[in-house]
Order: sequence, then structure tokens, then C-alpha cells
Amino acid sequence: MRRFTLTLALAALCAGTAFASPTNPVEGAEFRTLPQAQPAQKVGGKVEVIEFFMYHCPACNMVDAPLTAWAKKNADKVNFRRVHLSSGENRDYEARLFATLEALQLHDSMHDKVLHAWHQERRRLRSDAENLEWAVRNGIDKEKFLAAYNSFGVGMRLKSLARLADSYGVTGTPTLIVNGKYTTEPAMVGQSNRHLKNEDLVPASLQVLDALVARSLQ
Repeated sequence: MRRFTLTLALAALCAGTAFASPTNPVEGAEFRTLPQAQPAQKVGGKVEVIEFFMYHCPACNMVDAPLTAWAKKNADKVNFRRVHLSSGENRDYEARLFATLEALQLHDSMHDKVLHAWHQERRRLRSDAENLEWAVRNGIDKEKFLAAYNSFGVGMRLKSLARLADSYGVTGTPTLIVNGKYTTEPAMVGQSNRHLKNEDLVPASLQVLDALVARSLQ
């Protein structure tokens, strides 16, 4: 499974110059149109935006706060949700933790805490025991967590997460899907706008999102 990191995206900035613009993104440069559009969740006429992410991914952690702020700012027209990229295997401990928190309806409230464990505390949640220890330490009832964690439903959710990623052609993170039709990544934006400074890459990626949401509302 290919995994993008912000380092890869930033490295691309040194490779030369390009003529694309985040405020007027170009097909095949800052974004791609999916070969086959996928059904999007229709909530009050809003545009669905999905972030495929992984807890351990440094680039996902880097874009998380700005992306969350962007989603809140655009809540009147955007239905934003996160989906953990999954291999579909039972031993995909990161995706299993996500699916468990989702089953317990804690995936939003605990999202920042999982990222904090990985990227600030340097805890590697790569086993059943480590996931359980993290959950208990963060106030989740042990028995409820284990019941969900080991449930048939969570096992099936791992497989459905993998199928969902396949349907969008997602192979790395962070990847953003707009309206079930368009896909973009910070790596794409960086490669197409090599004049950008490192600190401008995330804002530029959000400009691409703005443009794709506007296009979807037309």
C-alpha cells in the first residue's frame, strides 16, 4: 500500500516550475476526475468531502487542524467526513481502532486524541494490547471497547473500508474526494505548483478544495 507523506510532497517543490494554480485547479494537475463517479451522501444539499487518512500518517497529522477548520468554516455547504484507509485485514490495527471508535460513536470526539498519541506522545498503536491500553487510558469502558473491537460488525467494517477505498482508487493518504467525483492530494498540489513555499502547501490544497466544492455546486 502506497503511503504519501508531506515530506514527499514537499520534496516535489524543488523539482522545477509549473503553471497550474490552486485557485483555478487543472484536471490532471491538481485534481483528477474519477473514471466512474461514486454515490455521495446527500445531506441537506451539501457537497460531500471525504478525507481518506491513516492515524500514523505524518501528512494527515499536518493537514488535520487546517482541514478541520476549513470543514467548520464551510459547514453550510460541505458534509465532511473522515475514512481510515484500511487493508481489510483483521490485523490492520489502526483501521480496527477507527472502526471500533466509529461503532461506539466516538470516532469524532477521540480523533484528536489518537493523533496526539501517535504524533506527540510517540505511542505506536500497532497491536490489540496497545489499542486497549490507549482506550482505557482515555476513559473508554474496557468491556464496551472489547465487545466492539472483537465484534463481527467491526470485522466486516474493515473489509467495507477497503472496498470503499478501492472504489475511489485511493492508494495513499491524505486523499480527498469531493462529491464522489473528484480526487486531490497535497502531493498533487505540490507537484503542480513547485513555486510554493513549504508553509503554503496546505493552504493551497484547501484552495483546490474550495474550487472543487464550488464546481460541484454549479
